[in-house]
Amino acid sequence: MEPVYRLTISCPDRVGIVAKVGQFFSGHGGWIVEANHYSDPVSGHFFMRHCIRVNSLPFGLEELKAQFAPIAEEFGMDWQVNDSGAPKKVILMASKESHCLVDLLHRWHSKELHCDIPCVISNHDTLRSLVEWHGIPFFHVPVDPANKAEHFARVNAIVEEHKADTIVLARYMQIIPPELCSRYHGQVINIHHSFLPSFVGAKPYHQAAERGVKLIGATCHYVTPELDAGPIIDQDVIRISHNDTVDDMVRLGKDVEKMVLARGVRSHLEDRVLLHGNKTIVF
Repeated sequence: MEPVYRLTISCPDRVGIVAKVGQFFSGHGGWIVEANHYSDPVSGHFFMRHCIRVNSLPFGLEELKAQFAPIAEEFGMDWQVNDSGAPKKVILMASKESHCLVDLLHRWHSKELHCDIPCVISNHDTLRSLVEWHGIPFFHVPVDPANKAEHFARVNAIVEEHKADTIVLARYMQIIPPELCSRYHGQVINIHHSFLPSFVGAKPYHQAAERGVKLIGATCHYVTPELDAGPIIDQDVIRISHNDTVDDMVRLGKDVEKMVLARGVRSHLEDRVLLHGNKTIVF
């Protein structure tokens, strides 16, 4: 796929934003191959994502940022521009459950997910051989229930060492401390095996079974200090009936979990997710 610069913008809505951005790129011969806009009538905020062919512009990424900065300042934009040819570094974290991790590794291995995976971190050694078969370093960082701070200090050191852009919790069954949530705001993606905001916390399938629900689902969201309450990236559901046991629900739910997580991670990697408070705009 031909490399593009992906420009994302969030700013107070007003007349002339689209025209100004379009004129900037057309004035430099820039070829816009994808354009998305959304104006939120409630917040009065405007959101934009443009993809511009790299080889259509007469300058590189840093000069593009310098040239665009005055427009961003004029409109009070929260903005960023990334080169699609420079894959994000994604660290995967898991516990004992393998289905989400296996699915992401397969999609990465088959080049469906365009990213680098510098390592996998787990609080159990169960999945080591699976990860190392893919040629990816595996870090076993045990958790001492009496001193979880030591575990997360080691996790943070590994993340910093590998200069990760994104952390994906592929059924990593530990609660991330508030300080790490704040440090990596908008960078930590989690899959919760429930259609949030219903059934937060542990054993959501058991909670769902007790309520006799007819739909179960999964939610991909950004991690925040409040458990299972971060901005939602993607969700999906599957229908069940009174005949389904908790084991049936777990089995059916795993298919939804890995699909929703993969979609959410892909949207994030392609800069399709714009954060606004505790909501997302997904182009």
